[in-house]
Amino acid sequence: MASIYTSYDRNIRLTWIYMTVFLVVVIGTGYVFSQALGSPVILPFAVAFAIGMSFGSYWWSDKIVLSMSGARQIGSEDNQELFHIVENLSITAGLPMPRIYVIDDTAMNAFATGRDPEHGVICFTTGILSRLERSEIEGVAAHELSHIGNRDTLISTIVVVLVGFVALLADWFRNSLLFSRRSNDNDNGGGQLQLIFFIAAIVLSILAPIAATLMQLAISRKREFVADASGALLTRYPEGLASALRKISVDAEPLEAANRATAHLYIANPFKGRKVAKFFMTHPPTEERIAALLGERSVE
Repeated sequence: MASIYTSYDRNIRLTWIYMTVFLVVVIGTGYVFSQALGSPVILPFAVAFAIGMSFGSYWWSDKIVLSMSGARQIGSEDNQELFHIVENLSITAGLPMPRIYVIDDTAMNAFATGRDPEHGVICFTTGILSRLERSEIEGVAAHELSHIGNRDTLISTIVVVLVGFVALLADWFRNSLLFSRRSNDNDNGGGQLQLIFFIAAIVLSILAPIAATLMQLAISRKREFVADASGALLTRYPEGLASALRKISVDAEPLEAANRATAHLYIANPFKGRKVAKFFMTHPPTEERIAALLGERSVE
């Protein structure tokens, strides 16, 4: 069974793979768009932005995510019991004590972020802290600490920035293409090759955000099972996390601070009342996670 230890190296490799693929895709897309628009300056622009966003997402993705979520940092004097829980779990896991953030929202949820354990952050909503029992909060904290330990947070927070950037870039390129095409039609300019590049660019502007989102969803679903198992090993009480997941799943209140870019970070789907196909879910079904925690099914 995968654990906090076996996932660490794999996630480091995946991080560099995803960043490399992102660079290649953006540079390749920039080339197609530069040909379609007849503007060579777009290619170096795309290269510079791809490199800048890759490095920026590595160093500052956690700050971006926390800002997007409206989270605020708290100290031990604000919630001594919570700090004791996280500190004890950190010692057990052999990890540095993460910073603790809170989102002022009565919905029940939590997430972790940070590029490495030394910069780890666990963020809880006020709703989850006020409505769960101690053993359940301990289970949630162990789950999120496991994300930090196996570097899930590095991948997931980088993906937030890169997926968002791809979507914005695609929108900008698509609008530029349509404007450019109207201008070319009015001027009776452009040849057959440029028309081919124009069609290819339109297709890429549509497919690139979809592909990036599907990659985001695939990353999220698998890592939740691993973090559940690792968290249960830390607490030695899987029933605590199972009970927390059960309560979170029946909570009908959506998390207002969440959006499509950050949804996969949370311990459970922050959007309530939306029926979507399993393939497009940001999280595996809660009943499957609970069954795995309680030993009713195995997780590969």
